[in-house]
Amino acid sequence: MLQADLRTPVEPGAPVERQVAFDMGRRSLFLIPIAVGFGAAFWGWHGAVSAVFGLALAVANLLLAAVILSWAARVSLVAMAAAALGGYLVRLGLLTAAVFAVRHQHWVAWVPLAFTLIVTHLALLIWETRYVSASLAFPGLKPGTRP
Repeated sequence: MLQADLRTPVEPGAPVERQVAFDMGRRSLFLIPIAVGFGAAFWGWHGAVSAVFGLALAVANLLLAAVILSWAARVSLVAMAAAALGGYLVRLGLLTAAVFAVRHQHWVAWVPLAFTLIVTHLALLIWETRYVSASLAFPGLKPGTRP
């Protein structure tokens, strides 16, 4: 590689982080009936509403992560590393604040809220790993994997 190649500006590519996050958000639509049905079956109306709230928090958390990482990716690799760690801590604090903000509401059922929040994060991340490519040829979603 020539020294001049290292100084040549690289054109920004597609916002891969946002592609993946919005794909996870789209896939979360499949989880709404499952979460609402599970919450309603065992905890009634309060369980259903709590499950939807937990699902909304999980999806908002993943979308916020994508926004933070895509901003930091344009700055530098160090900014991206700092945004990954700092963003995680900030987002964890926001999730905690959101849950504590509704803790005394009459519609909150703790078990379906916590279960949906945890399982939704894990399910979407695991589900998305099947569709994400880690190659240089396709840095975002693999072609032909979108249903």
